[in-house]
Amino acid sequence: MIKITDKPIDVQACIAFVQSERAGAIDVFIGTVRNHNLSKSVVRLAFETYDAMAEKKMQELVNQAKERWDIEKVAMVHRKGELNIGDIPVVIAVSTPHRADAFEACKWLIDELKKVVPIWKKEVYDTGEEWLEAHA
Repeated sequence: MIKITDKPIDVQACIAFVQSERAGAIDVFIGTVRNHNLSKSVVRLAFETYDAMAEKKMQELVNQAKERWDIEKVAMVHRKGELNIGDIPVVIAVSTPHRADAFEACKWLIDELKKVVPIWKKEVYDTGEEWLEAHA
């Protein structure tokens, strides 16, 4: 499951998608919008993306991860649009036969998503706003 969406992310659906009889572990990363960054008070975030390119890059990351770890399934979903404090902009779920691979693959996937997937983030503060790299 690779998806860019403007709807709230269903975390349970992501977990259900990666469940497998061969999997002894599921690791899940849930990113949430926090109320501060760089000593500034964050009011909300806005994410923009080039959907087709972002989903293509996300699939490339999943393919690379499957070459490195014994992965059963991956769900990688990122939200776009305006998000409020506490909203979920990203979920990554990974199932593997053993827990170490699940932890390592999930961490690598979120770190690489931040580096290479074309997603742009605007932080809206109580004193103004600023475009930042999506997950830097």
